[in-house]
Amino acid sequence: MNEERLLRRYQALLGAVPQSVWVMSPGGVVTVLSGGGIADKLWTPGTDTSWMEAVHPKDRDWFQRAWRKATQQRSPLDTIVRVRLDGDVDRFRHIKIIAAPVVDEDGEVEFVGTATDAEEHWRGRMREKLLARMAAVPAARDLSEAFLTTAAAVVPELADAVAVFRLVDGVETGVRPADAPAATSPERVGLAPGLPSLPPLDPDFILGPVAQRAIESQEASLLVFPPGGPPGDGLSDVSVRWLREAQATGMALVPVVVDGRTVALATIATCRGNPPPDKADLSLLQDVFQQMSGPLRRTMELQSIRGRALALQQSFLAAPPSIDGLTITALYHPADSAAEVGGDWYDAVRLSADALALSIGDIAGHDLDAAMAMARVNSILRGLAYDSGPAADPAVTVSRLDRIVQALDNPSMVTAVHAVLRRQAHGGWHIALSNAGHPPPLLIPADAPSRYLHAFTAPDPPLCVSDSLPRTTLHADLREGDTLVFYTDGLVETPDTDLGDNLRRLRERSDALARRNPPMRSLVRGLLPPLHHRRDDIAIIALQARPDS
Repeated sequence: MNEERLLRRYQALLGAVPQSVWVMSPGGVVTVLSGGGIADKLWTPGTDTSWMEAVHPKDRDWFQRAWRKATQQRSPLDTIVRVRLDGDVDRFRHIKIIAAPVVDEDGEVEFVGTATDAEEHWRGRMREKLLARMAAVPAARDLSEAFLTTAAAVVPELADAVAVFRLVDGVETGVRPADAPAATSPERVGLAPGLPSLPPLDPDFILGPVAQRAIESQEASLLVFPPGGPPGDGLSDVSVRWLREAQATGMALVPVVVDGRTVALATIATCRGNPPPDKADLSLLQDVFQQMSGPLRRTMELQSIRGRALALQQSFLAAPPSIDGLTITALYHPADSAAEVGGDWYDAVRLSADALALSIGDIAGHDLDAAMAMARVNSILRGLAYDSGPAADPAVTVSRLDRIVQALDNPSMVTAVHAVLRRQAHGGWHIALSNAGHPPPLLIPADAPSRYLHAFTAPDPPLCVSDSLPRTTLHADLREGDTLVFYTDGLVETPDTDLGDNLRRLRERSDALARRNPPMRSLVRGLLPPLHHRRDDIAIIALQARPDS
C-alpha cells in the first residue's frame, strides 16, 4: 500500500513539472513516464520506425555520435537537439535532453531522462551569438566583404545557402523593365558543402517578381516549395534551375535596409531535404541582416569618399601629349580598398616640338586630403615646368617646388621624379632628371638587359624635409627603341617583402616581356604585379624612343 501511494505521489510530481520524463530500455524502446510538458507536442515513432527519425536531418549525425558515445561509455548525456513536432514533417523544435544511465542487477543498462522545451532559450542564445559576430565587424573594405561576413554567420547553422544581391542604381532603361525597383549585381555567397555552385549571371539579369515585391515593400517573406523544387512562376529562370538542382525546400527573402533605402536583398535557402525556414527562423534572419546596417552605412560612406577622391585624382591624370619621336603610355591602378585612396600622380607637359617635361610622384597619406594635396603639387609642378621652358635644370625646378609646397598649410611629405627630355641632333633623346626620394626609373634598352637609372646614386631627400638641401640633376640618354618607365612605389613595395628583391623581380619581369616585343601598352600592363599582391595605388608613365614620323 505504501508503494502504491509513493508511486501516485511520484506520478503527480512528474505531471506538475514542465519536463517530460522518459525511459529507454536496453532494447531501445522508449516509454514516456510523464506526458506533461513538451512530450504531447512531439512526433512519436511507430512500430516500424526509429525515434532517431524524429531528429532534424542536420542534427542527426552529431546526435547519433553523442548518443552512441553515451551508451558505449554508460555516461550521462546533456544536449539540445531539434525534434520533429507531431503532425507536421517540416516543423521542429529545440528540445533539451538530459539522460542518465541506470544499471540493473543483471548489468543491463537503461536510460532515464527528461525532455524540456528549449526553443526560446536556443533562439535567444543563437541571436546573441550571431549578433555578436556582426557587432564585431567594422566597416568592411567593400560591400562584398560585409555580405560575405554575414553569409558566413548563418551558413550552415540557419540555412544551406545565402546569396546577396546588391541593388545598383542608374541602370539604363531597356536593360530591365521600367517598373523594376533596381538592377542587381550578385555578391559573394555562403554555401553548405555538397551544393552546386551558383551560376554566373548575365549583366541584364533581373530578379523575379517575388523578389522585386520584397524589395519594394521592404518586408521579409517566406517561400515553401513543393516536392521537386520551386514552381516556375514568381522567380527568375536562373534561380528556379539552381533551386531545383539543389533540391531546395524553401527560401527566405530578407531586404537589407539602410537609412530607409533598400540596398540589397538577401536570399536564404534550405536544401537537400532540410526543412524550410519558419517564422521564427525568419525573425532571427531579419535581426542578423538588419545588424548589417551599421557596418554597411560606414562602408558606403567610405566608398563615397573614395569615389570622390578617385574622381579628383584621375581628373589630374590627363592623357599624355603626342610628340614626334616618342610613344608615351600611362596608367593608374587604384588600391583595392574602400577606405584608402593614394596621392599618386603622373604628368607630361610638351615644352616645345623637341622637348618634354615628365614627372611622377606620391603624396604621403591615403585619404581625400592626400588626393587634394596631390592636385596642388601636380598643378604647381606643371606650371613651374612650363614656365621654366626646355632649357630648365630639373633640380632647380624641384627646389622651387619644394619651397612653395613647404609654404602651404599642412604640407605633406612628397616623393617625385621630374625630368626634361630634349631631342638630340644625332637621334634619340637626352634625359635630365631630379629624383626627390622616389624609386629609380627603369630603363629597358632595345638591345641589352634592363637597368635602373642611377641605381647606385642615392636620390635626393623627398620634398618638405628641409628647404636648404641642395638638389642634383642626373643625366642619361634614350636611344631609338629604348623604353623608360617611371612608376610609384606601389609597383615595388608590399608589406613583409624586401624592396631590393622586388626591384630585382620587376627588372626580370621587364626583360621577359621585352623579349616578346609586345606593344607599348601591353608591356606596361605586364609590369603590374598580380591582383592579390597590390596593396597600394600604382601610377606608371613610360615612353619609348622611335623614329620621327
